[in-house]
Amino acid sequence: MRKEEKYEIVNALKEEMLEYGNFYITDTSDLTVAKINAIRRKCFESDIKMQVVKNTLIKKAMESIDSDFQPIYPVLKGSSSILFSRTANAPAKLIKTLRQEGDKPVLKAAYIDFSFFIGDDQLDALVNLKSKEELVGDIIALLQSPVKNVLSGLQSSKNKLAGIVKTLQERG
Repeated sequence: MRKEEKYEIVNALKEEMLEYGNFYITDTSDLTVAKINAIRRKCFESDIKMQVVKNTLIKKAMESIDSDFQPIYPVLKGSSSILFSRTANAPAKLIKTLRQEGDKPVLKAAYIDFSFFIGDDQLDALVNLKSKEELVGDIIALLQSPVKNVLSGLQSSKNKLAGIVKTLQERG
């Protein structure tokens, strides 16, 4: 591979890391081409972009970004695939599904909104992460609950209040 090609790949990786904000590095070694292609199809169906990239190019892309990716550098060994997604937990869910069929891909590391998840034992934590949309929905539901209670209380006490006013009118 020529130096210009490597430079283009590093720049493309850097742009994708910045654009997506979430990425997973997985071990897909020892998988057949057919299995890798099947994973690529499932990634495409889940709106996840998958690339098999040399570790040195991944590291150079990280080094060119104004963030500290030091925790990820030790896992950049062997064969690596990088998964990009706008939804933070989508790749984790896909990996979990794929692992029902075999022992690969193995999660090496994940970078989610400035947080690092190192090692395959972090997969369950990543699966349970909520997306920004889910968190906003939870907050809205929490905010709506007290308002609904107040409105309900006002609605039920409106009838009581009307009854009290009517009784006072009849006495007066």
